[in-house]
Amino acid sequence: MGCGVSKSGHFHKHSGKALRAAVLIQRWYRQYVARTEMRRRYTWNIFQSIEYSGEQAQIKLYNFLGYLMDNFTPSSNERNLISHIFRENEVCQDAEWERYFCYNNIEVPEIYSGPHLTFPLTANQAVGLVEAFRNKKQLHSRYVLQLLMETWKRLRMLPNINRISTCHSKEIAICGDLHGQLEDLLLIFYKNGMPSLEKPYVFNGDFVDRGKDSIEILLILFSFMLVYPGDVYLNRGNHEDHIVNLRYGFTKEVLTKYRMHGKRILKLLQKIFSWLPLATVIDQKVLVLHGGISDSTDLGILARVDRHNYVSALRPPKKRHHVATGISIDSDTDEDLGFSNKIGQRRASLVYPKPLGTRDCFHNRSLQDLTDRIKANTEDELEIRRKKQSLLNSAVSKPEKDSMSVSSESLNSDNTKEEWKQILDLLWSDPMSQDGCVPNEVRGGGCYWGPNVTEDFLNRHSLQLIIRSHECKEDGYEFCHNRKVLTLFSASNYYDVGSNRGAYVKLGPDLVPYLIQYQASSMTRELTVRQSVGQTERSALKVLREQLFAHKSDLICAFKKFDRGNTGHVSLNDWASAVESVMHLNLPWRMLRCQLVTCKTSDGMIDYQDWFNELAIKGPNTDHIDQSLLETLYRHRSTLETIFRIVDTDNSGFITIEDFRQTWKLLSVYLKMEITEEAISDLAVTIDSNQDGSIDIDEFMEAFRLTDKKSRLERGRSMFMGTTTDLTKLEGNPNI
Repeated sequence: MGCGVSKSGHFHKHSGKALRAAVLIQRWYRQYVARTEMRRRYTWNIFQSIEYSGEQAQIKLYNFLGYLMDNFTPSSNERNLISHIFRENEVCQDAEWERYFCYNNIEVPEIYSGPHLTFPLTANQAVGLVEAFRNKKQLHSRYVLQLLMETWKRLRMLPNINRISTCHSKEIAICGDLHGQLEDLLLIFYKNGMPSLEKPYVFNGDFVDRGKDSIEILLILFSFMLVYPGDVYLNRGNHEDHIVNLRYGFTKEVLTKYRMHGKRILKLLQKIFSWLPLATVIDQKVLVLHGGISDSTDLGILARVDRHNYVSALRPPKKRHHVATGISIDSDTDEDLGFSNKIGQRRASLVYPKPLGTRDCFHNRSLQDLTDRIKANTEDELEIRRKKQSLLNSAVSKPEKDSMSVSSESLNSDNTKEEWKQILDLLWSDPMSQDGCVPNEVRGGGCYWGPNVTEDFLNRHSLQLIIRSHECKEDGYEFCHNRKVLTLFSASNYYDVGSNRGAYVKLGPDLVPYLIQYQASSMTRELTVRQSVGQTERSALKVLREQLFAHKSDLICAFKKFDRGNTGHVSLNDWASAVESVMHLNLPWRMLRCQLVTCKTSDGMIDYQDWFNELAIKGPNTDHIDQSLLETLYRHRSTLETIFRIVDTDNSGFITIEDFRQTWKLLSVYLKMEITEEAISDLAVTIDSNQDGSIDIDEFMEAFRLTDKKSRLERGRSMFMGTTTDLTKLEGNPNI
């Protein structure tokens, strides 16, 4: 009996221990899951903040350059350096363009081992192109131009909004952003099959930039569209824009792969991008578009716009006077076409130099704001316009109404601005969880729209679902707005290996989305969740350290506000507060301290000077270079590279010392900073080691890279090394 009681007590004792152990394990596991989720979230936040600030910086830079074009005299050096990127509305007949893009005089050498194309293309040739690119072959420039010419002709026949239907025998596959990642496209084709009569596809924009195989993706998609015009549909994305391509790698990729004819290929692609359809409607119920909608989006207006006028969606087309002779009076023409514009030259001499004005003139919070802010509104400008019109009328005899190819009012009226806003919103907008519609200040263009806007839009147009892309999602897709908006992103490992899956969706006659996820790299498929989060986190922290170092002077100012005694030390709380006040990334800095800071004193204080030494950049000997100039270079490296690419008008990869100086002057005006001639000269001497009087752009940018090796985040994609509020804060910073 006693023995039984003893055994029972022993049993209860052990079961109590087991229960406590189970509770401890459960508690540990919950903490582990919570920590992993927190790491995943802040990693994502780091990557996304950098991506969106880069887009905002590119829009601001383009607006600033546009402001210079509108306000500087035609003969000024600054205007001459940048004017060619605004030659986007040359006026000439299609036949003249076809002569410019002619490929007949380009010979294909016998030693060429890549694919050969004949037209009209066949399905076998399109499949052969896929296999050739899989095996790292390159298509000859003659065939590239020929394929692009056929694509241009085909796109000009298409409406702004394609309308297609499903049927029981085949489902439509819809793909989101690919961003030059060929392995993702190949995996989609492996899983779903090549495009064909039985396998229709809709590709929803952002085919190019950031990845290394953008031109190959375009050529594959264009070839299948030509072979199956009723089964392969392409929508335009915000990266199908030559101004965006300058920053994010596509321009450089084409010029590197096609050194001889790259410039012509890029010019033809500008035309093609402007002719890409804006949206696709499936079974009159599902709308597929790249970015999104706003509270003013109207499919009726979008169906009527002349989409090819919007070569870049970043600003509305300029007012043009087209006369019967075909001369454009208000646009720069392309020297490659050999057109002259004597009237325009004489008219332009009446434009007087104007002061650049305050920062608000070009550092706008949104694209819409900028258009309103830099409108001509002074007596002088009105007088100048009257003189221009008077000269125009005297130089060109007034044509008959029906001989005008395009009326001047049609391109600069309120209607044009409304059309531009419709296209801008469609390409750049993002959904939000709250009701309403507000400017998208994070990206700098488009808007954020809420569930109520979605509901109203769907009801007005008798639709039931919006499928859009434009945003990277960890699972490759995400539903929002009561599952009436589906975001689809097809570029896996976008930020880094293991950062996200890709996805595509299939729609049958029931219009119920069937989602397929994947990860293109076999290495990522073998990683555990912990390994995947850890690897992505390390990459994000590396990028974050670079940003922190690039904001050194701002951070030191912030630390000194807490360090009243000038000890060089701050507490953990003060360190976290100071860093957030500068970076504005909304990150758990206290939690991140262990990964970012190792230099603590015995009492737990942080030695911030030692911390900056830990973050120090290993690069060329920069001791003799002005430190404020150096920090500007690191922080605005991508903006500087974009200006270099613009200044390099012959696309040689080299610029003269004088152009190098002009580039820095442009940057200094853009950032409202004083950069001395002496500091620029010292920098030029450092880079021009062989003293040949020219600067190799790639060597210059590599020499001042923040880390020894490009991260996957940066590879093929120039990211802006700054936060949203950088440009505003620079002006008042005494250290710069």
